[in-house]
Parts: sequence; structure tokens; C-alpha cells
Amino acid sequence: MTTVAAVDCGTNSIRLLVLRRDGDQLVELERQVRLARLGQGVDAMGEFHPDALARTFAVCEEYAGIVADLGVERLRFVATSAARDVSNRQVFFDGVEQRLGVVPDVISGDEEARLSSAGVLSGLTAPAPVLVFDIGGGSTELVLLDGGDEVTRAVSLDVGAVRLRERLLPSDPPTAAELVAARRFVGELLDGSGVDFGQVRTAVGVAGTVTSATARVLGLSEYSRHAVHRSVLSRAQVQEVARHWTSVPVAEIEQEACMHPLRAGVIGAGAVILDEISARIPGGEVMVSETDILDGIALELLHQPS
Repeated sequence: MTTVAAVDCGTNSIRLLVLRRDGDQLVELERQVRLARLGQGVDAMGEFHPDALARTFAVCEEYAGIVADLGVERLRFVATSAARDVSNRQVFFDGVEQRLGVVPDVISGDEEARLSSAGVLSGLTAPAPVLVFDIGGGSTELVLLDGGDEVTRAVSLDVGAVRLRERLLPSDPPTAAELVAARRFVGELLDGSGVDFGQVRTAVGVAGTVTSATARVLGLSEYSRHAVHRSVLSRAQVQEVARHWTSVPVAEIEQEACMHPLRAGVIGAGAVILDEISARIPGGEVMVSETDILDGIALELLHQPS
């Protein structure tokens, strides 16, 4: 019997997954997500804000208790976009190690893409070529997979919901001119990514922007992973959530069902990225996956030799 824990620390959220393998049985013991907004101000200041670090360390303390209670033997703490870009990340490293006993792995965009696609494929099958995309707070990963689940193109774009909001969408709600500039910026990055969107048969989206959009489309009063997983957003539905979240004030978005206050402030920017990706996919449909990089990290830990 082996018990492992994966922590995915992104620009906006920190998530925990604890898996146990007992013979041929794989049991999910715990899955948690907390919004800490670690990337607050990183794009402008180039360092972690003290408030963001305090929120992050509080989550780490909570997760440390869960990990101890469940008898975790292997733990990997993965940090992505925000931690690549800061001058004071040693403070972050020391704080995480003090609380969880491991030093964060700041992974490259390529490894993030590999782990994300592995996690997605563990939870669904879809006609190839498959584009897996992960809209994070600081970056967006695009992974193109062929029929044999081999990666044919993987790229990390330097744009995410937090970064786009802070850089190009400062008004609440964004102005028409801001939205034009933001869409132009995102579009140029996507068109220069080297991904042939025209050949995609299935687009699979992961992470908070896509799952929040799905919860809204489904009219959920309480979030349900089961309801969201494998849902399909039409082109029209993607356009509508993007229009809505970029046309109303953050204070109004905060009151919506299934919306965390720390996500409400950046969800419009995330929706712009989602909309621009959907616009480039034949048919514009997006399948939604609740398995992602977190699952990829945990499964890789389980496959390591004892």
C-alpha cells in the first residue's frame, strides 16, 4: 500500500490530491482547492506580495495537517508560472519547506504541459488530434496530442487570467478599448504558438476558468466535479460567458453561485483567453476535464519505484 500527495501551486489556486494504491485498487483519499492568489502583483513588481505569501502559507499549514493525518509517504509540491518570475522566491521556498517538509519544484512550461496532458488522459478519451489547454493565472499551456497520445506540440504562453487582468484589463468592468487590446494580445500569442488549431478534432480545457464557465452554463447552485467533468461547451456558450464576465462589475460576479471572490476579479480575463482559443477550434466546442496536472503529478508519484 502506497499513499502519495500532490500539490499544484499556481498563480491563483493551490490544490491538493492524495491517492492511495492498495494492490490494483486506486483510491482518492482527498482532493482540495484553495484560492490564494500567489501571483498578486507579480507581473508588475517581479516579486511575491507579503499578503499573497501569507495566504499561501496558511493553505500549506492546512494541507500539512491533511497529509499527516492520511499517512502520506511521498509528497511533491509543484509550482508553476508565478514562481518562475520572481526575485524573492527563496522566501516562498523556505516557507513551504517549513510547513510541508519539501522544497517546491518550479517546473518548466514543457513539464507542466506533459503532466497536464497525462492527467487529462487518465480521466477521459476523445477523438484525436486532441488539444489540451490549461488557462492558469500566469500562463496558458497548449498541448497537441496525436492518435497515440504522443505530444506533437507543447507550448507555454506568457499569458494567464491574473497576468492579463493586471496588464491589459484594469477597469471594472473592462472598457471596449481594453478588451480589443487584450484580445489582440492573446490572439497574437495563440497564432504565433506553432499549434495548428485547424487540425484539432477535440479541444479539452482544464482549470478554473473553464470549470467555472461550465458551472455557470449548467446553472449549478453548488459546484459538482461529477457534473462538470466531460461536459461540452458550445461555441455560443463560450461567447456568452465571455461577454457576461467582461461586462459586469467584479462585485456582481462575486455573488454568483460557485464563484470564489479571489477568482471573480480575474475570471473575465480568463474568459477572454478561453473565447480566443474556442474561436480557433473547428466548430468551437470545448470538452471540460476535471482531471489535469494535479492527477498527472500524483500518478507519476505512484509509479515511482519504492
